[in-house]
Amino acid sequence: MSSENPAPRKRPSSGATQVAMAMELPVILIATIAIAGGAGFLLDRWLHTSPLLTLILGFLGFGAGVWDVIRRLSRAEKTDGGSNGGG
Repeated sequence: MSSENPAPRKRPSSGATQVAMAMELPVILIATIAIAGGAGFLLDRWLHTSPLLTLILGFLGFGAGVWDVIRRLSRAEKTDGGSNGGG
């Protein structure tokens, strides 16, 4: 075994990071709505409260998805240094 440290990994290019983010954000938004709405649907079937919990948890899932998208975008902007090439 050698005692040398491996070379540090290169960071992906800014363009690749932006494409990955653009593919990831809609999936996050749809998944939070689907999971929360699905949980509401199952609770509605169990408690016999037809569309009430599906709607409430669906809206909460939408809010959580939007909050997560905004959080990820602000974190990406901080790590990118705000240099997105826009004017």
